[in-house]
Amino acid sequence: MADQHRTPDRIALRGIRAHGHHGVYAFERERGQVFRCDAVLELDTVAAAAGDDLRKTVNYAELAKGLYSVLASEPVNLLETLAQRLADVCLAYPLVDAVEITVHKPQAELGVPFDDVSVSIRRERA
Repeated sequence: MADQHRTPDRIALRGIRAHGHHGVYAFERERGQVFRCDAVLELDTVAAAAGDDLRKTVNYAELAKGLYSVLASEPVNLLETLAQRLADVCLAYPLVDAVEITVHKPQAELGVPFDDVSVSIRRERA
């Protein structure tokens, strides 16, 4: 049984990129733009490390493909909605206790110079 006071182990995937058509404006839906996401998973990796067993952790190559698919697929209006869909992909892995997702939209049209727009959410397994 895991120590409840131990800091959770984390697996991080950063900078996953895909061309998507998310946004509320017609021009965003038509031409699309690059979206990026970062995912930080909280899980217990003790069993995986002890047995050197991929089946007892999250295969991050498989997860990356799932996150990419969400970024590149069905358009949504809000980054908040996109972030939730990405969190749902992560929480579909039974070993994941919690996830923090950040969605970046660096090519948003704000009318002023900027580096990035992002939305971050944290979700825990119910």
